[in-house]
Amino acid sequence: MATKISSGGKPNGVWLADLMLFAVAIVWGTSYGVTKGVVAFYPVLGFLSVRFILTFVLLLPVWKNSQSTQIKETVQIGVPLGLVLLSVFACETFGVGLTTASNAAFLISMCVVFTPFVEWLVLHVRPSLASCIATLISLIGALILTSGITLSFNLGDALLLAAAMLRAYMVTLTKKRTSGKQINSLALTAVQCGVVGIGCLVLALLTSNGSMPPLPLRNEFWFATIYLVLFCTIFAFFAQNYAVRQTSPTRVHLLMGMEPVFGALFAMYWLGEQLTPFAWLGGLMIVGPSLWATLHKP
Repeated sequence: MATKISSGGKPNGVWLADLMLFAVAIVWGTSYGVTKGVVAFYPVLGFLSVRFILTFVLLLPVWKNSQSTQIKETVQIGVPLGLVLLSVFACETFGVGLTTASNAAFLISMCVVFTPFVEWLVLHVRPSLASCIATLISLIGALILTSGITLSFNLGDALLLAAAMLRAYMVTLTKKRTSGKQINSLALTAVQCGVVGIGCLVLALLTSNGSMPPLPLRNEFWFATIYLVLFCTIFAFFAQNYAVRQTSPTRVHLLMGMEPVFGALFAMYWLGEQLTPFAWLGGLMIVGPSLWATLHKP
């Protein structure tokens, strides 16, 4: 069956993937401010286990009409991807606690730079000169957005750099393992979330002498948790799994590179933070490559 082409010259599936990735950048940008409020009520690893196990339970109905062969194939693909995702969250969680916020924002944004080279190494697809220039501009923009940064490179910085590399590897590995296969993106998301949820629970128990505090009963905690589960987990990982099958990992991370911009805007609105003109310039340098990736034919 021929792929439908939109009037802009790109397959409709690619346009949909682009829009979904922009939406992911928006909701993930808001997630930092929301999560900051949630972890005031509950330990970080404990909250992550609640978030991802709840997501897994909510996604169980997608398996209802699946055949055993489909389930087996999805699990075989999803478990390794879930372990990589668990590694990302573990490195990010512990890394942020050991370094400054500006270091964290900059180092996590390095995934945009790593992805073309991870894609070259894993998929043997050499990045184009235009993609390299776009990622470099996005990197400089992230550095300006977090102006005043001083990279002392302690253990926390090393963990965040590892998380950025693992982010790039996860998207590239998803492309490699799902290419040409009829995998339900929601079912794949369910497996990944199950692995992360159980893994975070195990880590939480290991780091808290085998016991967990009771879950808080405050409305703020559960409203924020539901938002993070529905939008920042189910929708975001479904969109990423769908989009990477429509386009390249490099393009995925260029489009999601706007995440720190939306995070800064949300921080202004939700937390009352202020951005300097220099920071706005950095944001525009991140937005530019993202817009180019949207308009450029993949």
